[in-house]
Amino acid sequence: MQQLFSGMIIQEFLDTNITYLQGVGPKRAELLNKELNIFTFRDLLYFFPYKYIDRTRFYKIAELDPDLPFVQIKGVIKGYSAEGHGPAKRLVAEFQDDTGTVKLVWFKGGKWITGSFSPGVEFIVFGKPGVFNGIINIIHPEIEAVDKRAERLNSALQGQYSTTEKLKNQFVSSKTIGKLTGNLLKQIKTRLPETLPDYLVSRYKLMELHESLHKIHFPADPDELERARHRLKFEELFYIQLNLLRYKTNRNLKLRGFVFSSVGENFNNFYYNNLPFSLPKLRKE
Repeated sequence: MQQLFSGMIIQEFLDTNITYLQGVGPKRAELLNKELNIFTFRDLLYFFPYKYIDRTRFYKIAELDPDLPFVQIKGVIKGYSAEGHGPAKRLVAEFQDDTGTVKLVWFKGGKWITGSFSPGVEFIVFGKPGVFNGIINIIHPEIEAVDKRAERLNSALQGQYSTTEKLKNQFVSSKTIGKLTGNLLKQIKTRLPETLPDYLVSRYKLMELHESLHKIHFPADPDELERARHRLKFEELFYIQLNLLRYKTNRNLKLRGFVFSSVGENFNNFYYNNLPFSLPKLRKE
């Protein structure tokens, strides 16, 4: 009974409007509603990453090359400057480690950037290296204070979430969605109730639902991610199959059709004398 009561409480919690999640609020909730169809805590919990990026390695600035994929580096911002005019106007930061300097570039949100990331403080920068006028740069990188990194859920693989241009313009990035999901998972104080029978979980050695919903967002390694994916895919297919069986049973019960007690002579004559092939013989079971 206690388990049932706890399950009801957590289900009610997951049905809470996304507005009330820490870091959302009415304006951001409206964007999530319209752009990603996220209306409740449950919707966010089941909004899975579409890919993952390995965040275990740190590059040195001297190692950066435009042919590299996304990289992360650690260093300090030495200062900001404004460059260009009109649509090409941009905020540029000189970012330095013990091997060199790279330019960080933003074409929008400059006021928020300078107010959020102070020079002289150690930051972790993540982005795609590029080159402009022979100088390596990173355009619109993710920035995170080193001491803040330890506060979020530990995950070597960082999930990348689908967003839209409208969300990005309102500073709701993949990283923002990951942070909101982390806030939600931290609020879940009891285990999420299992949705599959125990014998299935045991027979197929499936990861439990509670753990799989954590690990699909914040996996510690590829093996953990694969086990979480397998569990969630199994559940999805399992319930699809159950629904198909349910539809079939209902159809057989309610829509049996008209059963003829006998077949007339005209019917038999047509099919036996006019068809250019022989009818298969039905085997009696």
